[in-house]
Amino acid sequence: MTELAVEGADMGTLHHLDDHRPAQPSTATPVSLVKNTPDTATAPAEPKVEAVDRADNPLADWLTVPDVPVLPVWARSAASVKANAAALVRLSWWHARYHGLRTPKYLVKTVLLAARGFFRATVGLWPTLSAQDHSAAVKALRAQVKARPEDIELATRLQMAHAERTRTRRWRFGAAAVGVASAAIGFMLVDPAVQAGMATAVVTPLAYLGRGKETRLLDQAVPPLRIDMSAQQLNDALRAAGLLKSGKGDEEGPRVSCSMGPVRDGRGWAVIFDLPRGGGKTASDVLAKREVIAQELGVDEIQVIMSRVRAAKGGNAGRVSMWVADDDPYLGTPNPSPFETAERFSIWEPVPFGQDARGVRVNIPVMWQSMFFGGLPRRGKTFSQRLLTAAGLLDAYVRHYVADGKGGADWMPMKAVAHRLVMGAEDDAIEALKAMLAELLTEMERRFALLRDLPTSVCPEGKLTPDIVAKYNLPVIFVTIDELQEYFTAMEKEDREQVINDLCRIARRGPAAGFISNFASQRPDADSVPTKLREIITIRYSTQVVDRASSDMVLGKGKAAQGADASVLSEEHKGVGVLVTGPASYVTVRADYLDGPSFAALCRKGRALREAAGQLTGEAAGDVTAAADAAGITVPAIVSDALEVMRHSPRMFTTDLINGLVNLDEDVYGDFNAEQLAAELEAAGVKRTSKQVKISGANGAGYQRRDIEAAVPAEILLSTGR
Repeated sequence: MTELAVEGADMGTLHHLDDHRPAQPSTATPVSLVKNTPDTATAPAEPKVEAVDRADNPLADWLTVPDVPVLPVWARSAASVKANAAALVRLSWWHARYHGLRTPKYLVKTVLLAARGFFRATVGLWPTLSAQDHSAAVKALRAQVKARPEDIELATRLQMAHAERTRTRRWRFGAAAVGVASAAIGFMLVDPAVQAGMATAVVTPLAYLGRGKETRLLDQAVPPLRIDMSAQQLNDALRAAGLLKSGKGDEEGPRVSCSMGPVRDGRGWAVIFDLPRGGGKTASDVLAKREVIAQELGVDEIQVIMSRVRAAKGGNAGRVSMWVADDDPYLGTPNPSPFETAERFSIWEPVPFGQDARGVRVNIPVMWQSMFFGGLPRRGKTFSQRLLTAAGLLDAYVRHYVADGKGGADWMPMKAVAHRLVMGAEDDAIEALKAMLAELLTEMERRFALLRDLPTSVCPEGKLTPDIVAKYNLPVIFVTIDELQEYFTAMEKEDREQVINDLCRIARRGPAAGFISNFASQRPDADSVPTKLREIITIRYSTQVVDRASSDMVLGKGKAAQGADASVLSEEHKGVGVLVTGPASYVTVRADYLDGPSFAALCRKGRALREAAGQLTGEAAGDVTAAADAAGITVPAIVSDALEVMRHSPRMFTTDLINGLVNLDEDVYGDFNAEQLAAELEAAGVKRTSKQVKISGANGAGYQRRDIEAAVPAEILLSTGR
């Protein structure tokens, strides 16, 4: 099974999409085999077990320590700690900005609360200032005097009590007035900073006193998360999707058990959960309900990333790892390919391909593999396919065989490097493709014969190795064919079957001889790309397709039900596709961006590397326009393009040449006619030895390729052996 390479910026180890998640510890008891002695050589080795695990150990229950994590989920890995710390910083910064903008509102609110607090303080202090404690005695004596006015002693006591109350009121009000006046004078005399501190010291307790039961000084800030996942929300979503049985109430029904989370993980929520036993549901059932779960969580299904957790990572048939992004993780500025600035690359290393939803780098190991790319037009299929071919450009010991059924400009820069280059699906191009495949099969058999004769010390596994490549000059062969359906639909049935059989042989047996197949097509139905060819491809990648059936045609039968569904992608997801590298390994990837000019620059760099290593062979060695580009000599575009169209033909009718030029660049040659073509070629230095050519017994106006080549500088023709 091919593993998916997902790694950090340093392009390190290979692992699945959720390898950085904390795996559940294994509960298996470690064992080691006892070495055989002469007495026990014929007896099977018995495993050693620790004394604590022996059944006859009376302390086994006391000494056995369960393998339970001692740290919380967020602290079990450096990546998790870093992600949560970053989330805390972002949350704190958001709250600081939120409340900072509302500071004027909070100040006004504080003043109003302080005014209410001052009123309440005044009401509370009034009984003390007005000596209410004396008023009760005065009122009681006054009532007694009214009842007995003849009692002189009682009247005297009333006068004394009234005088005492008056005296108390005077000094209390006076003390309060002096205190307020002193504070006001002191406030006016001190520095503004001290004034602010004094005001704060007075206003704060008054505002606190003025608060009510429902009064809140600060607004309740809620961060703008698309989803705030909780265990209850997860259970509700799974229950609505029919994955959990309903009880008397939602709280009483079966629930999942979360072995991790839900916790914040980057720009989303992560959770690993186990389905309850007895419900008859598995992790595969959860993956098949991705769209329903996304709807219940209130997000788009492109934001829900789910996968099974296998036993090797502490999982089981009912354990699911799920990550829900806050927004669409595949939109934004595309990531430039590292090949733009790289000088060299070894094809024996995993090829940098793109990033997943979390921003983790995805690499593809291409040695010993075959690849298939599919999807709708103008969704980045060819751009993604070129990334793998670009890796081979920077390795001088990679020989390229390229065919493009469309015959456009996407693969034309490969003329500087390709040992064989077939452009278009016309009759001459089809013959060139058949010849190229025959050459590849002959080379494959020659290599197998050579590898069989090598000693096991040199070739221990019967396969190509880096040492064999260098010692025996057997470069890795990269076979790239784009728009396969164009060739198959243009061929007769007999030729079609022969080409299909040849491609199957190359894809099936070629990897051991150092052949890497890189095929692409649009919707690969049984007519355009037969099943027997697609089913032997090990790595598959699909950009957007119209439905789940089309997705399964590219990625493999049943992959959409497992979650690998390219039909969920939208028109905005250019350069985004689902990558399948094995029966249970898939990930949605945003491929790196490598535009046409950058790819052409890589082709020129690859040519220079091969010239220095003595590995420039085939058509690239004899290509006059590529040689001119490498020498810094400018060849008129009309000459270069005409030679490209006539790559497989020594002569061509004018109408066919114009059609080929239009297919090559419609913007430039879309309005060309015979007279304009003749004028442009003549201005570029082309001198026709004859205006008529004979092809398949028919005469007509046309051009000889040798006449157009003669317009190229002589030193370039000599360097290519022309």
